[in-house]
Amino acid sequence: MTDPWIAALIALFAWWFSTGAILWAVKRADGQGPGAHGRTVLAGLPLLIGGIAASVLTRDATGNAALYGGFLSALAIWGWIELAFLTGTVTGPGRGPMPFCVNDGQRFRAAWRVLAWHELLLALGLAFLAALTWGADNTLAFWTYAVLFFARISAKLNIFLGVPRINTEFLPGPLAHLPSYFRQGPVSWLFPLSILVLTLAVFCWIERLAFTGETRFALLLTLTALALLEHWLMVLPLPDAKLWRWMIPAPKPDSTLPCESEKTHGF
Repeated sequence: MTDPWIAALIALFAWWFSTGAILWAVKRADGQGPGAHGRTVLAGLPLLIGGIAASVLTRDATGNAALYGGFLSALAIWGWIELAFLTGTVTGPGRGPMPFCVNDGQRFRAAWRVLAWHELLLALGLAFLAALTWGADNTLAFWTYAVLFFARISAKLNIFLGVPRINTEFLPGPLAHLPSYFRQGPVSWLFPLSILVLTLAVFCWIERLAFTGETRFALLLTLTALALLEHWLMVLPLPDAKLWRWMIPAPKPDSTLPCESEKTHGF
């Protein structure tokens, strides 16, 4: 599997499947009563343990299998943290809708309270992989996680500051209060900056791939291109939610979760 096109397809499938699997798990837990979300997180612990183990085992190996192992290990660690967030297990000290705020500074502090533990856990994951792979032969686990980390921070800030399209269709019950922290409207100054940085990163990976032909750059290129696409889908009216809607359990008839436009982010 050294062909860059095969690597790109594997990265694309891993992104799509992992996003759908996490959404399916949390929406299924929504319909199973109290305690179901916590049990879902516990059931996903092998994913976290396997990701950590794979990142350790592949850090000093440079073969093609080790590259895929490092890539998938980062996705596994990231995926479990996202699962813990979407189930409401690891969020922040704030658990309710946004209080009345008179300026963006107050809005940001309120938003931070509902995400704080999750953001700190994501940063801890980044620090762990940075320390683990420092000076190692295979750093793909770190770079994969870093792309996910900074792209997600950018996406969250853009949704906070304002974008035209925000979807809450797949939002699970424990996070039903989050839309009150979003701002749907014209893009802010951050959006063009995010697009510029992600585009430059895409071209950086293209240059590295063209020069070396290495699998790792094909994987990183695909992941970064997907992050760029997800940012564009904050403004473009494309029904990307259909990629996962068919595999998500139908909500209960009394569900009160809002459903606005057809925008969702890959995990």
